[in-house]
Amino acid sequence: MNGDAENTARKQGQFQISCFYVGQALCGIDISYVQEINKQVHFTAVPHSPEYVVGIMNLRGKIVTIIDLGKKLGIDSCTDITDQTRIIIVSSRREFIGLLVDKVTDVVLADWEDVSPPPANIRGVNGRFFQGVYKPGNRLVAILDVEEVLGDE
Repeated sequence: MNGDAENTARKQGQFQISCFYVGQALCGIDISYVQEINKQVHFTAVPHSPEYVVGIMNLRGKIVTIIDLGKKLGIDSCTDITDQTRIIIVSSRREFIGLLVDKVTDVVLADWEDVSPPPANIRGVNGRFFQGVYKPGNRLVAILDVEEVLGDE
């Protein structure tokens, strides 16, 4: 078990999950990572960048790298920009990164005690990208491990 997984196992108490879709997968992020959700999806392509980096944008004077979360996770790409496409700006390792997602849905209140460990894979995605799964009502939300997704390959 790596250090991040050990820290996740010790988390306690209530937290909020910002929910969104990447393709057909319902995912979520602990809201403490989310700086803002931006519907402005204009960005500048970056030559010679990894396939999942779709570009950069200027956010109030800060350069933000935009990642196609679907490509990064190895599932559906978010390259079809629609009026529901959003960029979730997250803070990781003292920088802002934008996660391009298909649709943002809602925020749910959860308790870490009710979060199950992630399965080996979730809809074909390696479970290492997730902190766990949470079931609000009849939905199943895969909670993204932001540090793992944005970590070096």
